[in-house]
Amino acid sequence: MRTDGKQPTSFPPLPEALPVDVFDSHCHLDMLEIPVPRAVAAAHAVGVRRLLTIGCDLKSSRWGTEAARDHGDVFAGVAIHPNETTALRDDVLDDIAELAVLPQVRAIGETGLDYYRDWAGIEDQQRSFRAHIEIAKRTGKTLVIHDREAHDDVLRILREEGAPEKVVFHCFSGDAAMAGVCADQGYVMSFAGNVTFKNAGPLREALKVAPLDLLLVETDAPFLTPMPYRGKPNSSYLIPLTVRCMAEVKGADLAELCTAISATGARLFGPW
Repeated sequence: MRTDGKQPTSFPPLPEALPVDVFDSHCHLDMLEIPVPRAVAAAHAVGVRRLLTIGCDLKSSRWGTEAARDHGDVFAGVAIHPNETTALRDDVLDDIAELAVLPQVRAIGETGLDYYRDWAGIEDQQRSFRAHIEIAKRTGKTLVIHDREAHDDVLRILREEGAPEKVVFHCFSGDAAMAGVCADQGYVMSFAGNVTFKNAGPLREALKVAPLDLLLVETDAPFLTPMPYRGKPNSSYLIPLTVRCMAEVKGADLAELCTAISATGARLFGPW
């Protein structure tokens, strides 16, 4: 991680600020090449008030809790990513559960299922997902789900275990039918920069179906940089590009959409 306090020149310029503050519901501040205060300041400059940094393993989960402790407007999610679940030990899950009760931890995630990659077996992934569901229910924290080419099993396991009260599908990847199922269950759908991609027609159709009060926006930074900067490193300050695309797709007033996103964020992750 850079420590000179300067934003790398490879990062895109700051976009036009939003009319109403929103927040980045999913980013990986530990993977950025800029210090946390710099990332937060850039986000603030364009109307992205708060950031939720998400854990993928025990190390990044611990890092996130420390960053959230030390920096205003940063909160943490803790979990073991499905791609990291091979032979996952119970003591690691116990450590995640201990982190989960900290006040700066607002989410259990990202957890779920990833059938796109073969980095972890299905049995290991499903066992881990069930354990994280239990942690979320026990602590009352929001469950943040990574669902890649595993929609049916994710929904089935949520039914079998009993879904927590607050559930977010991070970087929503389903079609319009999947969005309808999530809406019926009250699951929140978070859209990332890939909704702006030219080939993301089915994702935009899903966005049209998603109710305004079940929407969030995220960067998944440093990944999924929105157009026109696809391929460049992502950061929370680029949220306005995605939000403006979302408003256009839904035919919604930009300020109204920002207000709805902030209200849903407060309901799921607040108080800030």
